[in-house]
Amino acid sequence: MNPKVWTKNFGVYFMRKKHDYSALLQYMHMLEDGYSFNYIHTTYGINGEQLKKLWLLYKKDGLKVLHRQNYTRSDAAFRHKVVLDIENNGVSLVQASIKYGVSVSRLSIWLKTYRHGGIEALSTTRKRGRPPGMGRPKKVQKPETELERLRREVQELKTENALLKKVKALVEERDARLRAIGRGQSEN
Repeated sequence: MNPKVWTKNFGVYFMRKKHDYSALLQYMHMLEDGYSFNYIHTTYGINGEQLKKLWLLYKKDGLKVLHRQNYTRSDAAFRHKVVLDIENNGVSLVQASIKYGVSVSRLSIWLKTYRHGGIEALSTTRKRGRPPGMGRPKKVQKPETELERLRREVQELKTENALLKKVKALVEERDARLRAIGRGQSEN
């Protein structure tokens, strides 16, 4: 992807937020050549914190950090360990992100959960996906009694009768208007 691609969304132009491998590699070479984080951030639209994190990882591990990573779900013990390391040892979110391979945004969510609900809150996980009962209601087909069937038929006939009366009234009204201006059918 060309990093300088502008997209129009809701009448506002903004730079795309996704950057592919070649764009990230270009940013790393620019940093090596002495360009500032702020220049790259403002010119190419990459998040400044993300750029700094990638730069630290790039210096530490090389090119492999620029490829998309597959994230795995973490268990409660891992979340406890990471949050306690951040809280007790004063590790920054970026350093913890690099150390444990978790995104900064995910770490901030874990910290917020820990600070509001304690260590037990990190153990609870919400079930993923759509909650039950949000789909269309199931139609329960129970056998109709003779009385229910007859009532349904009577209601359908009443509805049909009302519709036919309405159509007849509209046709008569149209014919009366046409007769009034001299375009209607003669009554002879």
